Amino acid sequence: MSSLSIDLGFALSENLKPQKNYVFYCQSCGNIIVKDRKFLRVLPLPSENWSALVEEWCCHPNPFARRALHPQHGDCFLGDTFFLLNSRNESQVSESPMCCSESGHHASQSGSNLKSEENTRVICKCCKTMLGETVSSDTIKYYVTEVIIRPSEESFSPTPRSQFVQGMVAQCLVELSSAKSTFRFTVKGDNGKIYILIWLLNSDTLLVESLGSSSSHSVFTLFGDIFMPSSGPVGTWNAVKVLYQPCIKSKNKDLADAWENDIGVHPLKFPSETCLELLLILGLSTTSLPPSLRCMNSFQASCDCTRTG
Repeated sequence: MSSLSIDLGFALSENLKPQKNYVFYCQSCGNIIVKDRKFLRVLPLPSENWSALVEEWCCHPNPFARRALHPQHGDCFLGDTFFLLNSRNESQVSESPMCCSESGHHASQSGSNLKSEENTRVICKCCKTMLGETVSSDTIKYYVTEVIIRPSEESFSPTPRSQFVQGMVAQCLVELSSAKSTFRFTVKGDNGKIYILIWLLNSDTLLVESLGSSSSHSVFTLFGDIFMPSSGPVGTWNAVKVLYQPCIKSKNKDLADAWENDIGVHPLKFPSETCLELLLILGLSTTSLPPSLRCMNSFQASCDCTRTG
């Protein structure tokens, strides 16, 4: 079985600690976004529907009604697919992200209500990649698939784009399935559209393959990088097996609508461009499987893998 090789790298929930200095890099080009940022607190955000749960548990009016959870100076709040930073007084270099509002065009079509709901996209000045969104005047949301965080004392080493995207998404799937006992996910873009339906089968499969015996290693390339590792006679991977359905161009719309309204399905939000990258990665992984293993109950099968040796 041919599969995609991933190094997960820096896991935010495990390795981002208070009282340490970190540097934020654009994953696509390596440009420094924030330099030498020290956090006083690193806290996980509650689930997306936390406010509704408070309503159910409180016998008095919700004290948190209409109050957003925004980080203060020195805070870092961790979400499922993003993290929130307070943008005031942060140590940024000249190549810091610029904010490009795209709400005006949409507002002219849909009115002022849509304009008020549009977040401002945060764009890397160097490569113009979308890194996140401005949530408020002093809060920025960065997506985990777009920014690499390293301790200040560590040197930066680039990770191939396809490996990084797959590794971060696989990490999200594993962590959420363990914490919330949910195995079905919708992958949404920042435009609100559903791009992929993902059904996590398992995350405990170990794949071992002799790198010199397969002729497929040089076939599946994406964004200029090879999926398989290039060193060592044997590759070992922890595989995350998933079933998925693409939802672009109105494909599987009825199923997507049903999943969106199902409380047992967890939404994952990424930049729209990243959703398309992930769909292409999954498709190439599917084509690397034997024909008999590519489909199950109308879903397409794929293996996302994390290299362990």
